[in-house]
Amino acid sequence: MAILEIKDVTSGYGEVQILWGASIALEKGKMTSLVGANGAGKTTMLRAIMGLLKPWSGTVWFDGEDVSKLSAHKKAERGLVLVPEGRQLFTDMSVEENLEMGATPVRSRPHIDENYKLIYEMFPRLEERKNQKAGTLSGGEQQMLAVARGIMGSPVVLMMDELSLGLAPVLVLDLFEGLGRLKDAGITMLLVEQNVQMALAVSDYAYVLAHGKIELHGSARELINNEHVQAAYLGA
Repeated sequence: MAILEIKDVTSGYGEVQILWGASIALEKGKMTSLVGANGAGKTTMLRAIMGLLKPWSGTVWFDGEDVSKLSAHKKAERGLVLVPEGRQLFTDMSVEENLEMGATPVRSRPHIDENYKLIYEMFPRLEERKNQKAGTLSGGEQQMLAVARGIMGSPVVLMMDELSLGLAPVLVLDLFEGLGRLKDAGITMLLVEQNVQMALAVSDYAYVLAHGKIELHGSARELINNEHVQAAYLGA
């Protein structure tokens, strides 16, 4: 049974419809990618799942419960966590203070020490800079901090939006290596990413979103060898 299942969701902004009956499902403990061109509706999908944007129709099922109408706050308390595009850090606060802000859900508080341990093993640079203001970190370090803050919420499902955006390739590799450790820790992940090749390389399963609809889906290995995906997204 899927830990997170989105069924026939439509949504948009004002009178502009972005999602047209999109459906995806996440298997527990696996990394799933949602890929597609800029403007395909990937961020809109995440916002609709999280409750930051109201689905016009369709349902969001989380851990066997229909959570379509729950607020983002209540979903976070259940273990659904979003790392948004653009990081959205508290730049005048230290690294450690930003991490503390991630541990606001009641369910996460008994796990603070173990979450710190996991984070500092994944991203040792954050431990080195824990007293430094977040706004003074490099772009790659800020993205690591955004992911780490999400981990502090003790996610059952961790959703991440455009982690590689604006980062140098070597920093992207460091970041995605860290995601592998999260997967080893048993965290279910949904990765929204324009870097299709990197996303497929680290994922178990993937969906291709185009014009607000799921165009293709399958194992990441199948999709990375798919002629249409290669032509449209991998430059083959």
